[in-house]
Amino acid sequence: MKIKDFILNLKLFDTVINATTSSSSGNDLSNEMKTYYQDRLIDLAGPLLVHDQFGQKRPIPQGRGKTTEFRAFRRLPKLTKPLTEGVTPDGQALDTYTVTATVHQYGGYVCLTDFIMQTAIDPMAEEALKLIAQQGALSMDTVTREIINAGTNVQYADGTVSARSALTASNKLTVLAIRKAVRTLKRQNAPMINGSYVAIVHPDIAFDIMSDSTWVDWQKYTSPEHMYKNEIGQIAGVRFVETTEAKSWVPEDLTEGSRTLTVTSNISANATSAALTGTFAENELAGRKLLIDGNVYTVASNTASSGTATVTLASGEKFAAISASTTVYPGEGGAAGATVFSTLVIGEGAYGVTDISGGGLQTIIKQKGSGGTSDPLDQRATVGWKAAKTAEILVNEYMVRIETGATA
Repeated sequence: MKIKDFILNLKLFDTVINATTSSSSGNDLSNEMKTYYQDRLIDLAGPLLVHDQFGQKRPIPQGRGKTTEFRAFRRLPKLTKPLTEGVTPDGQALDTYTVTATVHQYGGYVCLTDFIMQTAIDPMAEEALKLIAQQGALSMDTVTREIINAGTNVQYADGTVSARSALTASNKLTVLAIRKAVRTLKRQNAPMINGSYVAIVHPDIAFDIMSDSTWVDWQKYTSPEHMYKNEIGQIAGVRFVETTEAKSWVPEDLTEGSRTLTVTSNISANATSAALTGTFAENELAGRKLLIDGNVYTVASNTASSGTATVTLASGEKFAAISASTTVYPGEGGAAGATVFSTLVIGEGAYGVTDISGGGLQTIIKQKGSGGTSDPLDQRATVGWKAAKTAEILVNEYMVRIETGATA
């Protein structure tokens, strides 16, 4: 039986005994139904895990606590000494190393009432499964994205900019920037993935790079069965996959209703606090970054005020000399609070991820009537997902994060 031909009716399970309180047999979904739900969840979630597809896969550890291991091999050294005739040289041991990572658990569910299941036109369990699969996949993809974007091998645009805070919309992703990233990977002898490096890009970045005359659409060099998830094309020997989940830094307004603030009076060099003009709740800016005169500062605390508040910097940070009336921008992104985008250019073995199969991603169905006294009228069923997940950078040198602006 093909999965696509299987039509599920949740009402078939209405008469099942309370699976939470009864020890009798037959109180749970059949093995066939469990398999259907699990396979369907993974089929639906898999295509959305764009960041996972280039990582070294590892199963969820069984019976070994919360830690999983990723194993990598170091390159063997060159052998330049000639062999001696008739003499067998000493062999070499494979030089491996392991990286451990802690697995965390994530999950969510939706509730289906008996009334909805009786009156809805669409099969509610199937629709719920689609939604939780999307939620679970995007959640797990974000976990991987955040970990691998923490790498320290960073390039700002084409190299003419030296910091994220200096990037503007005009600092777009260019072929030159891609070629420089490729050069960096080649200098580190980063192995390619199926003969080329791979880049993960946001649609805004794809819009810019696809305008280059040397861009090649995926249909011209590969076929559907050999393309990556969300692959769109290649340039400078790098294959690109596109996702709205690519990392970006989008600074929020500094206060409610105000994108920027103003320096109230001159700030002396080495000062650790300063007066800013604006309307503030107490500690509203705590933890935020401020961009002032090209420098980024982290706020520890601020006083409440409807006109002027005192802002204190995080421990160890000091202001440069700043003139009164200078504009203060959000500091999490680029120049003047511009949005900054990450493009990851990846070689093989750069990072590892836990696999969604084998317990990595599970579907959990609680049928109507399984809630015991918490659901005395058998009004609720739930469809949920649970995942054990982690990722880890294995070789920082095998991945370059290019940070750029993009066409508005």
